[in-house]
Amino acid sequence: MSFQAWLFFCITEAVLCVTPGPAVLLVVSMSLTRSAGAGFGAAFGILAANAFYFLLSATGIGAVLVASSELFFLIKWAGAAYLIVLGLMMLFSKSAPIPVDGGQDDAAAKDRLSSSFMHGLVTQGANPKAIVFFTSLLPQFIDPAAGVPGQVAILGISSIVIELGVLALYIAACHRARGVMRRPGPARMMNGVGGALLIGAGAGMAALRRT
Repeated sequence: MSFQAWLFFCITEAVLCVTPGPAVLLVVSMSLTRSAGAGFGAAFGILAANAFYFLLSATGIGAVLVASSELFFLIKWAGAAYLIVLGLMMLFSKSAPIPVDGGQDDAAAKDRLSSSFMHGLVTQGANPKAIVFFTSLLPQFIDPAAGVPGQVAILGISSIVIELGVLALYIAACHRARGVMRRPGPARMMNGVGGALLIGAGAGMAALRRT
């Protein structure tokens, strides 16, 4: 893999990360309605799923998943239903004033972090668009004459660093917005916004067609 190919991959990855999709909308929703820590928890779950997809791409199993129409659409509808249910739960939940980050006890913070991590892991793991990306776009940047596992590792690390940086920017922006959302009224509004984002992400995932 040449330096030019790696650089073009990084640019492509950055553009795709900035574009709002289910992963970005989940991180924004968690950051607005819970905390910056919850946003990072979701981000780490998303990155863990991406690392798994890179492994599938290196072994060729991902191509089998894309080739199976039944499995592709099963994953698609499972992911869409998960996001929509999560969004509805957020819409109809009772909203308390949003706490200042660090104002909750350690046990509650760890619980929010672990649940947000699982939300991110499941959301990205059930996103068929991610499978398509890693099995159709990724091979274009790999030189088959060189060591494929090493190239996949380089691209995987680069992807994780880039996506973490982009998601961190989204989390920072949401953290600033939370500064005026510590009263019951604005908290309910944030839950509504977060729920609507997740429902929209689920609808977008449901509309995805296999190409």
